[in-house]
Amino acid sequence: MTTVTGRYLLSAPVVRSWGAGRVSPEALFTVGAISQYLGAATAVELFAELRPGTVALLRVAGAGAVVVLLRRSWRRHWSPVELAWTAAFGTALALMNLFFYLAIERVPLGNSVAIEFIGPIAVAAFGARTLRSGGALALAVGGVVALAGFAPPEAQLGALFSLIAGALWAGYIVLGHRVARAGMAVDGLGVGMLIGALAISPVGIAGPGGLGAAVGAPLLLAGGVAAGVLSNVIPYGIDQLVMQRLARARFALLQALLPVTATLIGLVWLSQVPSVREVMGIVAVIAAIVINRESDPAPSDVVP
Repeated sequence: MTTVTGRYLLSAPVVRSWGAGRVSPEALFTVGAISQYLGAATAVELFAELRPGTVALLRVAGAGAVVVLLRRSWRRHWSPVELAWTAAFGTALALMNLFFYLAIERVPLGNSVAIEFIGPIAVAAFGARTLRSGGALALAVGGVVALAGFAPPEAQLGALFSLIAGALWAGYIVLGHRVARAGMAVDGLGVGMLIGALAISPVGIAGPGGLGAAVGAPLLLAGGVAAGVLSNVIPYGIDQLVMQRLARARFALLQALLPVTATLIGLVWLSQVPSVREVMGIVAVIAAIVINRESDPAPSDVVP
């Protein structure tokens, strides 16, 4: 479920200069997935000192600044229409990250990632309108019910935030393709994230655990930016090379590793041990991703 909308952050020669061209694309994808969710685990550890909204703000603003600086996006001429689409795209991305962090404050990382996948699976199902895609969506819904239906109220709230993040992910897919077709793919990602950071700044700046707490503690500030680099910059650069070496169906199949990776990092890094019911729910979503891989007409390019 990935396209070129935001992944082309670094040039292919730069990525190959890391020696990545000698590593199998499957191994590279795994490294990117680990980086993605190590960033999320870093965010969870910051919640003891900073609000989720503040960490989301640091992640989006930090990653956006890196992309804009690398691309020198200020040199590009922006029409009002381009800025409007970029702003909508970046705001959807920033809100997606915000609700993802609100979710993983309350539910295990693997659970939240699995629940979120219902967004892109739904986009594929409504786009393809086949029995296969419809079955994948039904299986994903069953997985979400297993993950959230019998959970305590606080965890159900976290699951709701995951569903909202999944819906925003679906909206991001649609907006991201519109930005990519207009030729703004990478610059649109960087500028969009900065605009999105402004959009969510009211929930991340003021109050206890707000931006002031991060600015006054360099380690916390660095941790927030690190979450953005681990979750955005590194995976996007790696995925560029992976997509050049793998067919789309194969790449989409690898997406099934993401809930597994998130669950394992939650287990090892955050001591989040899933129950049998939770494992069954995650497996159901993984199966839906596998079934869905050949019917996905508009894959996404950023995993929260």
